Amino acid sequence: MQTAVITGATSGIGYATADALLKKGFHVLIIGRTMHNTLQALSSLREAYPHASINGFYGDLMQQDEVHRVADEIIAYLQTHTEGALSVLINNAGAVRTWYTTTLDGIEQQFALNHLAGFLLTHRLMRSLRLGHGRMILTSSASHKHCRIRFDDIMYQRRRYSCLGAYKQTKLCNVLFAEEYNRRFASEGLRAYAVDPGLVNTEIGFKQTGGLVKLVWALRKAQGVPAEKSARTFAMLATAQPAETNLYYYDCKPVAYDRHAFSGDAPQLLFDLSQRLCGITTFGGERL
Repeated sequence: MQTAVITGATSGIGYATADALLKKGFHVLIIGRTMHNTLQALSSLREAYPHASINGFYGDLMQQDEVHRVADEIIAYLQTHTEGALSVLINNAGAVRTWYTTTLDGIEQQFALNHLAGFLLTHRLMRSLRLGHGRMILTSSASHKHCRIRFDDIMYQRRRYSCLGAYKQTKLCNVLFAEEYNRRFASEGLRAYAVDPGLVNTEIGFKQTGGLVKLVWALRKAQGVPAEKSARTFAMLATAQPAETNLYYYDCKPVAYDRHAFSGDAPQLLFDLSQRLCGITTFGGERL
């Protein structure tokens, strides 16, 4: 049985993807931000799939200590139930913030959750992904286009904060991370993908936002597609045999992404910066 870990899985795209993979016979481990939301999602999934293998973990993945704690729990669980192997890691958890706000680690919150949380969790689960010849999938967005990484002020600490600018940059980080991950680890049989889920009818734009952001999201949300439609792309990438070989996908098909953002060594620079911000010396440790 294949095993998938999904972050941000108590609602929206993450929950719909868990549902889709359970339909395909996966052993699914969901991660939610709170115990209440996680238990509620587990109850709903277990009611829908009474004979499936489902478990849940919770933690505020904006905080690096929480990522480490959740990773420790998942690794222990995998060692007991799958001999340590992980087939798919879906880094889906995300946030929008109207105002400049930092985590306990002093990192701007959108950057912390939308990029660094997935980066650090992937690092911690690399041994399991290697054992499972696994795939890593990131939730990106078409908003990554026409954007550049502001390496001189990546967390908007020295300039006027832009909610949209900070968000767009994190979605570009997802694509750059997938690119650099493949450059480093594809030779081991590992693959990473970035997915544009499209405009989806979810609540992300209402969480800890206000003013114009909340108003705009209310208007956009009404035009969004159901999360189940976006989940099909994640499920396709998780199950395709042989593994898909392109980088960026929308509606179950490879599509163009902003290659201009890849000029120079941006993917490697971002990877190296992310390692420093997460206190990592060797990403993923040694090969098996």
